[in-house]
Amino acid sequence: MPEDGSDAVYLDGEDWQAYFRNFKRSAFRLEVHQTYTMPAEAEAVGAFLAGRPMPEGFNASWHQSIRDHAAAGRTMTRAKIVRRPLTPYSRYLFEWCIPGNSTAGENYRIVDLTDLPDPGLPEQDFWLFDETTVVHLNYRSDGTQINRELIQDPDIGKYLALRDLALESSVPFSVYRT
Repeated sequence: MPEDGSDAVYLDGEDWQAYFRNFKRSAFRLEVHQTYTMPAEAEAVGAFLAGRPMPEGFNASWHQSIRDHAAAGRTMTRAKIVRRPLTPYSRYLFEWCIPGNSTAGENYRIVDLTDLPDPGLPEQDFWLFDETTVVHLNYRSDGTQINRELIQDPDIGKYLALRDLALESSVPFSVYRT
């Protein structure tokens, strides 16, 4: 059910991709799950887990999008919650995905809750675009995405506070890896 009780608006395909092309200032993602089961990633995750080398040009189009946004002065930031030991999916992210995203210009941060008290972050993935638009990413317990829900009339102050809390509780990926 949408946050305010209104009819849900779900995003897919071109409608969803437009948010990544058209944001004006910032895109922030809170990633809370330890495993994501995304059909588009199944082959890459399988290759990683089988010990194969990362393919040449892996995620090149996404990295170009990040570079284009950075060159235009738009920021992309993520805060990824982790708990050790890392899941196989998180290991895949750490080895194959996050380094390229970071090199391209995304501010990828890690919130390691293994030995810390819960800072009060939700168990809800979301994107916050331009500090005005919120999209929940809803998942089943196995990490399979159910849908992407545009939140109608969100409490922006709440999401800004969650973003700030995630950032305050995190370290840059490059620092975390060392």
